[in-house]
Amino acid sequence: MITIVASTNRPHSRARRIADLYLNLLTEQGAEAQILDLALLPVDFTTSALYDNSGRHPEFNQLVELANAADRLVFVVPEYNCSFPGVLKAFIDGLPYPGGIRGKKAALVGLSSGGQGGLLALNHLTDILMYLGTAVLPQRVRLPFIDQHLSDDGALTEPLYQQVLQEQVEHLLRF
Repeated sequence: MITIVASTNRPHSRARRIADLYLNLLTEQGAEAQILDLALLPVDFTTSALYDNSGRHPEFNQLVELANAADRLVFVVPEYNCSFPGVLKAFIDGLPYPGGIRGKKAALVGLSSGGQGGLLALNHLTDILMYLGTAVLPQRVRLPFIDQHLSDDGALTEPLYQQVLQEQVEHLLRF
């Protein structure tokens, strides 16, 4: 199972649109995949599901189970202030430790409205995932100026972006 993480809790996010597109690419290849959308996180999860409350929040636990069920993860990561969204870090911190995503494999897709395509966000996330024992696919995809190349219905208008996502899917399936 491949779990695609839409890595922000922002409603109707670009990350979710790219996650949907990625799901379609995986499905076309015959892969079993699902989406874990951080927009579904309970609003109080940082106080009601972490640390001493670990495992006690049913809605949070449902999302954790989507990560646990995966042998591979795809993180679709928007750039927020030269890094990834804090809600993604809080979610990762709420995963079982040690364990959680240890031993899994991950692919990373960065999005930004600027020219870097989320490079710093992907670097920060790579460091955290490697610390946790998650292998990161070397073919990281960066999608700069995403607001100019992603329609409201989730279509990518830049052929190069479609190509690099397709290539990453192929690498991920062999990873």
